[in-house]
Amino acid sequence: MKKFGLIGFPLSHSFSKKYFEEKFQRENIFDCSYDLFELKTIEELPVLLKSNPDLIGLNVTIPYKESVMKYLDVLSDEAKEIGAVNCIKIENGKLKGYNTDTFGFEISLQKFLTIIPDKTFVLGSGGSSKAVCYVLKKLNLPFTKVSREKKDDCSSYEEIFSLMKESNLFINTTPLGMFPNENDCPNIPYDKLSTHDFLFDLIYNPAETLFLKKGKAIGAKTQNGLEMLQLQAEKSWEIWNSK
Repeated sequence: MKKFGLIGFPLSHSFSKKYFEEKFQRENIFDCSYDLFELKTIEELPVLLKSNPDLIGLNVTIPYKESVMKYLDVLSDEAKEIGAVNCIKIENGKLKGYNTDTFGFEISLQKFLTIIPDKTFVLGSGGSSKAVCYVLKKLNLPFTKVSREKKDDCSSYEEIFSLMKESNLFINTTPLGMFPNENDCPNIPYDKLSTHDFLFDLIYNPAETLFLKKGKAIGAKTQNGLEMLQLQAEKSWEIWNSK
């Protein structure tokens, strides 16, 4: 039996197990399983690996996309440049890290945008944010990173309004609004949004976060992270099964 799984904490929001189990059933794959491994700290990873020697692939989610890297033997060029990993291939006792978030995000974003926005804001500065910024650079879309506190490479939420243009793309890479904390949302000036704006949320549970609801109420175009999840999952599957 080939064993795959997801590490992170918490995992109550995750669709990954259901997604892969449905894939196995749909494609008549009988020799594989996919499990959730909730780790309270990333330091629990070696114990998990030792107690599951048949593991050959892992996905990585919040909050371990960056901290997991110290346990990996090899990094793909993309993961090394981004500084975050969400897919691990285990082969001959070696762990190789990849970033498939970039693949999923790039395709989903390009399908979502109907125009090139005048201004792009990346909300958050964690591992998912790094993958998003990598894609935006690749697509030559200038962007501003936004964090709760102003930093050398980040503006603060208080500064967003003064930076907004006619059409704006807001990308939420934070867990704000994720189940079960569905009443949370990033602190952007929602009352200043218009039908020219775009809101992309990497969260997929709930399907419509408060961030997206507030944008839709004003007429902005909105997109959740489900398609991105599906695309990155398929890319992970391709990596795990490549020779």
